[in-house]
Amino acid sequence: MVDTAATTSLLGHQPVYVMNNGKRLYPRWLRVYGFVDRKYFSPLLRKCSERLIVPLIQGQAMELTQEKEREFRYGADISLDSRQTQWPPANKADNPALRNPVLRQEMMGCGWLGVIFELEGVLVEDAANLEKQAWLVLSQEEGKSAPPGFVLNRIQGMKNEQAISEVLCWSRDPREVKRMAFRKEEIYLSLQMGVYRSCTGSKEFVNALMHHKVPMALVSTRPRKSIETTIEAIGAEGVFSVIVAAEDVHRGKPDPEMFIYAAQLLKFIPERCIVFGNSNRTVEAAHNARMKCVAVAGKHPVYELGAADMVVRRLDELSVVDLKNLVDIESGEPELEMEIER
Repeated sequence: MVDTAATTSLLGHQPVYVMNNGKRLYPRWLRVYGFVDRKYFSPLLRKCSERLIVPLIQGQAMELTQEKEREFRYGADISLDSRQTQWPPANKADNPALRNPVLRQEMMGCGWLGVIFELEGVLVEDAANLEKQAWLVLSQEEGKSAPPGFVLNRIQGMKNEQAISEVLCWSRDPREVKRMAFRKEEIYLSLQMGVYRSCTGSKEFVNALMHHKVPMALVSTRPRKSIETTIEAIGAEGVFSVIVAAEDVHRGKPDPEMFIYAAQLLKFIPERCIVFGNSNRTVEAAHNARMKCVAVAGKHPVYELGAADMVVRRLDELSVVDLKNLVDIESGEPELEMEIER
């Protein structure tokens, strides 16, 4: 009685091994003759049970079909094993070397994502009018022509040095650029008169992130001294584990440098970071850094920030669950094909 038979294809001549009472016979090259009374085999295999042989060929055909589908979807040069090793990115929060399971579970709760805040317009009310007035006063002091409105809108979010040398073109001398940038910051602080107001809902949201132990960073194109003064004024000392100031980067928005640097200091890959901002330049910079972006509309129309991954009026409209769903990169993982055995 024939126990098993193995084959690889229905096309042309293929090797077939026949087992008789546990003893394998020599392979023979057989020819497939086609559909004859629902038998797909040469006369030598017609003695084999149809229930035994047909499932083997059906499984092999299904495997070949799935292989062709994978090559069509992912390309012939991408193997299944390589995609398994590349995805998902390494989880920084999970440390298998920890011998304390409670501490390891606590780190994996919300510690696998990082949050990067902008200062003005997100945590502190934006003073765009004072910013424009400071540039106009500086232009009068330096004897330069007053920049038009569209230029002032363009330099929002840039470093002072970058705006002076690249957009306003007032000077190329590094010393002069640094002097005018410092003077502009002095004018802005004098106009502001030390008045800082937190955005509605920002304290509640930051406290929720602190409760869930979500790592937070703060980025701004202001000098570090101005940032520290603002943080102290709103009572947020010790909240942010990372602060990136104008002295730490070469360029401001829409360049993603400061966001990438903040992610490096947080020790997170960019795909696991969420940026909070209030302008399209922030959205552009975050996406260039491969990060998700939540736009806080505030006084701006919501439709103007439609390029962001999520738009809210206030930060307290969000929850930690919303952040997890937004940065859940495993949800975008390519599906792995499963071989069905019958």
